[in-house]
Amino acid sequence: MDEAQLKERTAAFLDRNDPSGDRLDFLRARFDAGLAWVWFPEGLGGLGVSRELQQVVERELAHTPQLSSVQGIGLGMAAPTILAFGTDEQKRRFLRPLWTGEEIWCQLFSEPGAGSDLATLATRAVRDGDEWVVDGQKVWTSGAHHSRWAILVTRTDPDVPKHRGMTYFVCDMHAPGVEVRPLRQITGEAEFNEVFLTGVRLSDDLRLGEVGDGWRVAQTTLMNERVAIGGAPVRRGGGMFGSVLETWRDHPELRTHDLHQRLLSLWVEAEVTRLSGARLREQLVAGQPGPEGSGMKLSFARLNQALSGLDVELRRDLGYDDWTFRRSEGVDFYGRGAGYRYLRAKGNSIEGGTSEILRNIISERVLGLPSEPRVDKNVPWKDLPR
Repeated sequence: MDEAQLKERTAAFLDRNDPSGDRLDFLRARFDAGLAWVWFPEGLGGLGVSRELQQVVERELAHTPQLSSVQGIGLGMAAPTILAFGTDEQKRRFLRPLWTGEEIWCQLFSEPGAGSDLATLATRAVRDGDEWVVDGQKVWTSGAHHSRWAILVTRTDPDVPKHRGMTYFVCDMHAPGVEVRPLRQITGEAEFNEVFLTGVRLSDDLRLGEVGDGWRVAQTTLMNERVAIGGAPVRRGGGMFGSVLETWRDHPELRTHDLHQRLLSLWVEAEVTRLSGARLREQLVAGQPGPEGSGMKLSFARLNQALSGLDVELRRDLGYDDWTFRRSEGVDFYGRGAGYRYLRAKGNSIEGGTSEILRNIISERVLGLPSEPRVDKNVPWKDLPR
């Protein structure tokens, strides 16, 4: 199928489905028509065509009901992992309500003692017949308070080295034993959570991949996560830069030579990042994302922090004074003020892989530099100091 044929198909879909009607019915119909993610297989929201043709669909359907920001983890991380490792039944069960937003997803990876070194995680899953009993604690879980499902990595074999004894599951967030507690952030909001798992029973048909192969499955999630965070399309001068440019244009009296030089330097960096993102998305057409996505996420974090800081400095006012504790439904960098953007951007260099860990990935897996010494590589997990 080429671009012209896809446009015809999309136009025919619009003739049959009124976008001004019920939002959920429209999204379900779009999924069933293969116009959700066109590179997915037919019957699973796609048409089995090139990934680059997705932009054709997005342009043609730009003025129809859109997906919500709270679906980010499901769309960017859970879906590609389910597609790569799920059974046919799992794909049929989870992908449609995930895409339409009927079921929201979160990510149960990081733990109090296993963040940057995720492979040291301690949440245990013990087999009991056709079920697994899960006990442990996860932390920094975005959106757990409104999620129906979670992607979960556990320790199933403590007697082998840390990377080999992990198993990956889909976790029912409504199951008995799942407790979600809010984590208050610098903005006063609680967008993140800590999640306690106490005797949570998961049936074996919620396992993704083979027992003990959880690290490999998790790598698919993590690589897609970094692309989802740092590799989204941005128009020239758009995104966080657009907010700074608006301030610059509206307040010429605040301009100085030093601020001008910094703005120009960040413009160059933003353009390099934008074009690198376009190249990365072209590479995705050929297959799964690789470690290059770490570079995009690293640049995204640095740019967001630098630009939001310049914006506040230019305004000479943080412009944020609501520190009351409250739940947050998601992150909105562009619909809120400069003060919120400045404070929230501080988390960009931590979430989705810390900038320090991403630099290690880039140096070792992209540039081919010698890896850091790892004394625990062949040590059973149970013997690691904690």
